Amino acid sequence: MSDLLFDRATAAAEFVLTQTPLRPHIAIVLGSGLGAFAEHLENATAIPFAEIPHFPQSTVPGHSGRLVVGIVGSTPVAVMQGRVHAYEGYSSDEVTFPVRVLGRMGVRALVLTNAAGAINQGFRQGQLVLIADHINLSGRNPIAGPADERLGPRFFDMSEAYSGQLRKLAHEAAKSMDLDLEEGVYLSVLGPSFETPAEIRAFRALGADLVGMSTVQETIAARQMGIEVLGISCVTNMAAGIQAQPLSHEEVMETGRQVEARLAELLKRIIPLAAS
Repeated sequence: MSDLLFDRATAAAEFVLTQTPLRPHIAIVLGSGLGAFAEHLENATAIPFAEIPHFPQSTVPGHSGRLVVGIVGSTPVAVMQGRVHAYEGYSSDEVTFPVRVLGRMGVRALVLTNAAGAINQGFRQGQLVLIADHINLSGRNPIAGPADERLGPRFFDMSEAYSGQLRKLAHEAAKSMDLDLEEGVYLSVLGPSFETPAEIRAFRALGADLVGMSTVQETIAARQMGIEVLGISCVTNMAAGIQAQPLSHEEVMETGRQVEARLAELLKRIIPLAAS
């Protein structure tokens, strides 16, 4: 399957590059309710996932399902409006396929955004938090299976899964807009059901600050390919047992919409720093 994965990712990347003269080295994945940043790109070419060979299709509300290639300032950028998740029934290869395609396109820095529940009671709804590290409790690892050295080594270091240099640049960008960015540990679960209060207490004991259903598999695949990763979580709700009202995807979407402008401004300031 790994040989087929590499060939399919290469074919998809080649197709995308025929649709635009731009050659981005930075890419952004926009999570639930956070897709509006793509509208800020200039000279943009939008390609529906359905038109890209072998690309998986998102089935979740709030994920537009387009790859947009354009310019921010003077920097070419590839932006995914939406992603697919394992809870939709997709395999790890399918969940991480877009990252493989971005890597084959020449992307060397990847910004992964997501909607997350706050386990850390010091966080607040609507806050943006940098991911400093993660805990993978999804039961999935996209590298498991036959090895293909063209995708990267089977065994590789994850001591700095989320680039310290990119986090430093993100703090600089946030400071320029008077935004206080905290950092936290993101814990990934399979989903799609939200967590129980007992699970949240267990996750807190493990050292998690945030919980969500994405990002980690993408990070692992990116790091295998040597791509630097910056993770940004939008706290869309307080985790189970912290807030009184039941959790809902509608709340996630609404909070995402409220924070979109702040996230877009932060990304616009990070991109030229990361490109320099």
